[in-house]
Amino acid sequence: NATDSTVAVETLDDVPEHVLRGLPEDVRLFPSAVDKTRLGVWATKSILKGKKFGPFVGDKKKRSQV
Repeated sequence: NATDSTVAVETLDDVPEHVLRGLPEDVRLFPSAVDKTRLGVWATKSILKGKKFGPFVGDKKKRSQV
């Protein structure tokens, strides 16, 4: 049911502190444009191609796996 109010919505309280600390200055977490129950990563200004930030924590996936 699309109007079911029991659907859990991800909030900043659900995000581990190390993830928030690792975000670049111009990146924020806001509700996803794809799934309103999840957070999405949003840039507050353009990010140059090849820009790296981290540290990365987790399992790396190939493009075909995501």
